[in-house]
Amino acid sequence: MYIAATRRADQAGGRTAVGTSRGFTRNVPANVLALGTVSLVTDISAEMVTAVLPTYLVLTLGLSPLQYGLLDGGWFGVTAMVRLLGGQIADRTRRRKLVAGTGYGLSAVCKLGLPLVGSSVAGLGLVLAADRTGKGLRTAPRDALITLSTPTPHLGRAFGVHRAMDTVGAFLGPLAAFAVLWTTHDAYDAVFVVSFCVATFGVLLLMLYVRDHREPAPPRRAASLRAAFGLLRLAPFRRTCVAAALLGLLTVGDTFVYLVLQRGFDIPLRYFPLLPLGTAGAFLLLAVPIGRLADRVGRFRVFLGGHLALLAAYLVAAAPTGGHTSGTASRWAVLLLVLGLQGLFYAATDGVLMAAAGPLLPVHLRTSGLALLQTGQAGARLLSSVVFGAAWTLWGAGPALYAMGAGLAGCLLLARRLLPSAPLDPEVTG
Repeated sequence: MYIAATRRADQAGGRTAVGTSRGFTRNVPANVLALGTVSLVTDISAEMVTAVLPTYLVLTLGLSPLQYGLLDGGWFGVTAMVRLLGGQIADRTRRRKLVAGTGYGLSAVCKLGLPLVGSSVAGLGLVLAADRTGKGLRTAPRDALITLSTPTPHLGRAFGVHRAMDTVGAFLGPLAAFAVLWTTHDAYDAVFVVSFCVATFGVLLLMLYVRDHREPAPPRRAASLRAAFGLLRLAPFRRTCVAAALLGLLTVGDTFVYLVLQRGFDIPLRYFPLLPLGTAGAFLLLAVPIGRLADRVGRFRVFLGGHLALLAAYLVAAAPTGGHTSGTASRWAVLLLVLGLQGLFYAATDGVLMAAAGPLLPVHLRTSGLALLQTGQAGARLLSSVVFGAAWTLWGAGPALYAMGAGLAGCLLLARRLLPSAPLDPEVTG
């Protein structure tokens, strides 16, 4: 069992790989497997809610695409604001597990807040903002623990395994939401309560089985906000942050893509929560192989390739909204292709970018550095959600997707020049 393997991790946080692992988990430390298990359980909870929110907000409460874009962008904005705070606290105290656990706990409690606010859009916004605060607090400390628990040559594989386990939860979450709605005759409150119970179990797993990484104390005042922004003086890391933010500006949120598909294919609302399963399934199948590929050929190359897949998904998803696709077989092929390309995008970018950026940062500021990178991405995606929601409202879904695709193509050319060219970068230890 993965969790039991953590008992064989070393006292420094599991830097040594589990010696008896084979295949899927070979060269992956026990601490990473424990973190992956926590993420798996937590993502079941999170995706139960995520799977039903778009239809609940847009198709039940009647929000316009622009209103939903503002709300979706607001979630990214809250995440962006608290990532640096979480990174700073984790680096200052060197208690990354505690900071991550606080984030997981806050998100769990928010699941109970959703049924309490009812149909109030303002109340939903506040609860979801708190939930995003929890996600913002936990993400950078968790990813820093992965980089600090894994030898640099195996970071791509380690992040691939972690993201694959996380995606198992993303795959099971919509199924669980669908099952709850089916058995309770569309009772959304039941989905939120079950989600809370699952999230609480994830917090318990973190407390029991994840080990912290307690390196020697850094020099006084070494971990400060000024020092975190000072990391931008490191040219490779600065170019990575700029490229990631540029690409984030043209990244359309998953829920928008699913809404485009739902309207383009006239998918019944009760089946809407199942759409993320296609993306999650492709992500699950591809995360580990692509992580291994990134370790061999270069993580930044794979990162850019993932955005090419996203560009293809935009172009294919936009076509049905213009009536260019006819026939049941071809419509199914388009639907599956878009979901598969979305999964390929996440497999080639999510963990791969963190694996590429981690070795560029000194250990005592690694959490802050990763938080800074993630903050830039989150802020860019905030703007992306608002811009796409406005474009959809003004022009329609198809033209809006084509416009985002054109912008993404241009940003890919810029990012190719910005990103470090070395396939593997030496680890910064100072």
